[in-house]
Amino acid sequence: MNTLTIDYRNPRALWTTIGFIVLVVVVGGLIGISAIPDAWYQALRKAPWNPPNWVFGPAWFTLYVLIGIAGARSFLRGPASASSVIWAVQMLLNWSWSPIWFRLHAIWPAFAVIVSIFALIVAFIAVNWRTDRTASWLFVPYGLWVAFASSLNLAVGLLN
Repeated sequence: MNTLTIDYRNPRALWTTIGFIVLVVVVGGLIGISAIPDAWYQALRKAPWNPPNWVFGPAWFTLYVLIGIAGARSFLRGPASASSVIWAVQMLLNWSWSPIWFRLHAIWPAFAVIVSIFALIVAFIAVNWRTDRTASWLFVPYGLWVAFASSLNLAVGLLN
């Protein structure tokens, strides 16, 4: 049962949600711009299911909006709650993946990070399931995308 109702007519709820979305999208975008695929990435053997590079920007923008909304919901429920802590840790790991992969060219450490992100996404969904099912559902597309991205990361590790 979803026991958390957010009233977006309340300025605090509205501005908190907007702030979370802006923070996640802007930081994610800046990291994405600073860690774009380079010659190293282009030369890697990739999985046959690897999508074209242009797919990643729109996918991450959409996911970052959903992640921001879920984070705001957790924060509004309890800034120091398990949900908020899990959200913050997975976000820091999320933001660390691109520099580890694209700047450091560290395939296996990046894989460890992405598997950790996936585990935290599952934990976030589980922690929120009874109290805020909306926040849980907002993380489902993110979990599916990270599982897919994990398969891409693993394939590159095994193929190169």
